[in-house]
Amino acid sequence: MSSDLEFTGERFLPGVAGEIAHEHWHRYAFAMRLARGRRVLDVACGEGYGSALLAGVASSVVGVDLAADAIAHARAAYAGCPGLAFQVGSAAALPLPEASVDVVVSFETIEHLPAQDQPRMLAEIARVLAPDGVLVLSAPNPVEYSQAREYRNPFHLHEPSREELDALLAGAFPVRRWYRQRRYLGSAIWSEDAAAQPFEALAGTDAAVEPAAPPAAMYFIVIAAKSQAAIGQSAPALSLFSDRAEAELARLDAQAVEVLRLDRLLGERDIALRAATAHVHHLERLVAERERIVEERDAQLAAASTARESADASHAAERDAARRDLVAAASARDEATTALASARQMVEAMTTEAQRLERALDAQERIIAHRQSLRWWLALPWLRVKLLWQRMKGP
Repeated sequence: MSSDLEFTGERFLPGVAGEIAHEHWHRYAFAMRLARGRRVLDVACGEGYGSALLAGVASSVVGVDLAADAIAHARAAYAGCPGLAFQVGSAAALPLPEASVDVVVSFETIEHLPAQDQPRMLAEIARVLAPDGVLVLSAPNPVEYSQAREYRNPFHLHEPSREELDALLAGAFPVRRWYRQRRYLGSAIWSEDAAAQPFEALAGTDAAVEPAAPPAAMYFIVIAAKSQAAIGQSAPALSLFSDRAEAELARLDAQAVEVLRLDRLLGERDIALRAATAHVHHLERLVAERERIVEERDAQLAAASTARESADASHAAERDAARRDLVAAASARDEATTALASARQMVEAMTTEAQRLERALDAQERIIAHRQSLRWWLALPWLRVKLLWQRMKGP
């Protein structure tokens, strides 16, 4: 595959595998019979591989494409091919003079133009073709290519129907020969006699065989000219193409082997899946049993929690009562302590008073004892005289 051009899924590049390779190569191979020894124009030549293929049998080939990068690549890739040139140009404004080519090929181009530009493209092709020139054109059949597959190619601006395409060609190319191109899977039997020309195409089952009808066209290929003489009478009724190395067949075989391998892996996966499913069911049963045990434990824990809460409430009430009793006892103790302290103070006061009274009593007793003595009685008259004298003297 060309390293400087990117495969977008639309412009074919050599090296791309798949049916797209056979479809594109076959169109150019189909046109080689008409291009032999003639001047050829390849409209929308793309990467240039088809132009180079036609240059092997044509007297000269000009490839025209709107993409400047594709033309630059083609000029570099096929520089050594004699009689081959490339130009940048539009399919609706070809950079060639009138009647300058004998054959124009344009494969999968017209659908890339808006509907209003498609007549201009065919008019330009008619302008550059010689009076006895031939156009080989292909276009997708929208019924099979888009509608049946529910597919929209983002690069296609307008896919003309078979009737539209025929009407577009009719003005400049009154003679048209139609072909249907589609990938076809079957069995081929070739005669070793190279001169044998007729062919047969059969279709059937193990019960009946009948002539095969042409398959529905995925692409239409039209050989168009201005006269019957230009288009000629001899043309193949059937054209088959395969790459020389049968790479596409090898790819399909490899895909079949891969499908068988994947089918075997799928079977092994199904066995493993069944085993895993059984294991999952076993785990589900274990989980269900665990959940049952958990529920039982939860119920037991709930009952224990309720009992604990009840006991805690009872203990709390007992603690509160004991606390109240303790507070009352403490209050009574404080009151008793206060009363005891008051009693102690009272006792101390009474003791002090008793001691004072005892001292006073002792003093009175001593006075009484003194006054009852002879000495007292002898001194008493003198004391009375002393007191009287003091009163008489005054203060």
